[in-house]
Amino acid sequence: MSAATPFEIGIFTFGELTRNAEGKPMDAGARTRDILEWARVADEAGLDVFGVGEHHREDFAVSSPPVLLAAAAAQTTRIRLTSTVTVLSSADPVRVFEDFATLDLISAGRAEITAGRGAYLESFPLFGQPLERYDEYFEDRLELLLRIRDENPVTWNGTTRPPLKDAGIWPRPAQAALPIWAAVGGTPASAVRAGKLGLPLYLAILGGPERFAPLAELYRRSAAEAGQMPGQIGVTSHFYVEETSQGAKDTFFPHYSSYIGQNMPRRGRLDRAGFEAWAGPRGALFAGSPAEIIDKILWEHEILGHTRFLAQVGLGGLSQAATLRSIGLLATEVLPAVRAALKPKPLSNVKQGIQPCPQT
Repeated sequence: MSAATPFEIGIFTFGELTRNAEGKPMDAGARTRDILEWARVADEAGLDVFGVGEHHREDFAVSSPPVLLAAAAAQTTRIRLTSTVTVLSSADPVRVFEDFATLDLISAGRAEITAGRGAYLESFPLFGQPLERYDEYFEDRLELLLRIRDENPVTWNGTTRPPLKDAGIWPRPAQAALPIWAAVGGTPASAVRAGKLGLPLYLAILGGPERFAPLAELYRRSAAEAGQMPGQIGVTSHFYVEETSQGAKDTFFPHYSSYIGQNMPRRGRLDRAGFEAWAGPRGALFAGSPAEIIDKILWEHEILGHTRFLAQVGLGGLSQAATLRSIGLLATEVLPAVRAALKPKPLSNVKQGIQPCPQT
């Protein structure tokens, strides 16, 4: 991490519509308003990034990240606005670029795209795409998206949409080059692709963080072998912080257990012992006091070398008050401490090997 790039911390959400004990899901309108309040509070508190993900299911409120991010742009002043992720396999790169270029203009240069395949597959049948061409769609459309970013007009010929010949793509963003990140869930080939393309990389940490260290190294090595400068590495993790460790865990456990049961049922029921293990010093879950969160970010930085941390907030029907309190602590307690710990040390003023002149 260079002196010019301080460690960045932000928040994101998929807008889950968690069901209550009676099986009734959260209201999508209320959830959307809550998310916009998270963006405002994060911006006012000094966090660096706000992101929303994309799903096309009844249990998520967000299917169009640029629309919600544009609403957030109108209510914030400095925080960067990103998709987490844009399911590029199921989207037209021309439309994606136009939407995010418009967001960039609205926000005065704060937009980013995170391109990914998506953790769910519902978008393929919804948009009439054959699932057996899953990899082909992503690779083809990522190539086009990057061409659109770097060239205008653009001439392109691929396999998953009609070709373009001297096509002008408008509007152009406020930024000279719209930032495009690649999201990786743990697949080595995806890390290699991002490295070869010189794209910044997100690692979605859902298992033991240490198993992602080889992916980070593979990414950097692939970039070097392709003659690229490796970009930033970001880490995304499930998150909740309170003033005390026990208070955080007692508040968050029932909500997080519900989240795992409803959104990640293949993992099975999460009991308290499993929750405590995941939230331990070497686990993937960030749930505890500010000091515990700080220590875990710094430990992950040692093994991954990342320069951005995004916390997935508001999980499992957690109350709005608790979520806002958690966002505030992330900004006021965690961010300053992490930046101070990772601030580059100034060079010594004493030049080694040169003796001072004797006094006369």
